[in-house]
Amino acid sequence: MRKNAISRRTFLAATAAAATGCATSAPRVSTARVVPGKISPNEKLDIAAIGIGGMGRANLEACSTENIVALCDVDPGYAGKVFETYPGARRYRDFRKMFDAEANNIDGVIIATPDHTHAVVAMAAMRLGKHIYCQKPLAHSLYEVRKLTETARECNVQTQMGNQGHSSEQIRRLCEWIDDGAIGGVREVHAWSDRPVGGDPWSDFPIMKRPSDTPPVPEGMDWDLWIGPAKFRPYHPIYHPMSWRGFWEFGTGPLGDMGCHILDPAFWALKLGHPASVQATTTHYEKEVAEETYPRASMVRYQFPARGKMPPVSLTWYDGRLLPPVPKEFDPRQRFDGNGALLLGEKGAIMHGSHGAGGLRLLPRELAKDYKQPPATVPRVKEGDGAHEQDWIRACKDGNAASSSFEYGGALTEMVLLGVLAMRVKDRKLEWDGQALRVTNDEEANALVNPPYREGWTL
Repeated sequence: MRKNAISRRTFLAATAAAATGCATSAPRVSTARVVPGKISPNEKLDIAAIGIGGMGRANLEACSTENIVALCDVDPGYAGKVFETYPGARRYRDFRKMFDAEANNIDGVIIATPDHTHAVVAMAAMRLGKHIYCQKPLAHSLYEVRKLTETARECNVQTQMGNQGHSSEQIRRLCEWIDDGAIGGVREVHAWSDRPVGGDPWSDFPIMKRPSDTPPVPEGMDWDLWIGPAKFRPYHPIYHPMSWRGFWEFGTGPLGDMGCHILDPAFWALKLGHPASVQATTTHYEKEVAEETYPRASMVRYQFPARGKMPPVSLTWYDGRLLPPVPKEFDPRQRFDGNGALLLGEKGAIMHGSHGAGGLRLLPRELAKDYKQPPATVPRVKEGDGAHEQDWIRACKDGNAASSSFEYGGALTEMVLLGVLAMRVKDRKLEWDGQALRVTNDEEANALVNPPYREGWTL
């Protein structure tokens, strides 16, 4: 049953009640139908979306089987066509005002804002008891990721990170090949992306110092809210709507952008967990550029300890069109794709592309020819358009976790963001205590685990 919307004072009290977990000491607020398993599969969820001009548009389309009841974007001009697609949805610029007005009218929230605001939006929604679909990477800092993971668990909400390939058939087959011993023990993984100098236009990151000119803010846009918890700087079109991913303060660069896709298969199949150490080298050499944007190219080397019967793993990430050495398993004319990964085992190799092991294949060709496929042992997600979003909707209704819930997606993102952190202090080998969420041998690097928020913002 719906009750009157909570007051803004009550909402602010609820969201500030604790650093982790759901509000317990704040005034009690009612929520929509958030109790898993209490919603009929035939009943539609009431969904809100925040950040709808980019990936949020695709996420909404995939969830259009449900009731889209509220839409929020700090730049209504940029998001205008999406507002028009859902004329019955109530419109907002400020997610806080939307939650104030809609707290009892929504079941789930789609979050597709820039990386640096994922955490504050998702935390506020979960503390109101809302199910969350959040774009990858889950957050901007390691601390934020850990807190979101813990809060999702404590608030008993259904979550999904937007690494859509995790719901694919191919990633499950890769896991089954590894479990079957198709290539033997894996000690080495190489993963690469052509970004920032390749890929789609919205992923072409700038390599530049901070702009000095200050063009006017687009009419109707709330620039202060777009900045959110980051350090304030004047508006510039280089940040919004396309190139924010390339700036340290707002995005997570090629590794944050693509790592949650490309590293996902190895992370899952090899049960990698926390790395023991990480070290990065980059092409940065000019101070004013290095302080603002991600490098044109980088290499990040992770070391993972043995896990049960699985041997230690060395994982190397390459971006900017850098590529790993050509393996002996390649045919003479074989080439690397623009994005992908290579798992090297004792008996052969597995190569795949981006987004959940697309283009999955065994190497060398002779191994693939003679290999007998193992039985399907990893549970499948129902295939079709918008499968990943629909898997989240299914989880909201039946209470069984989605494929990349924050329990899994959070751990994957922590691994990815540790590599991003290593790029900030390039060339230094960082020893990592994953349980304590701490760099143990470098205090300057450790300070980047939980960078401070702008005054007026808290998690």
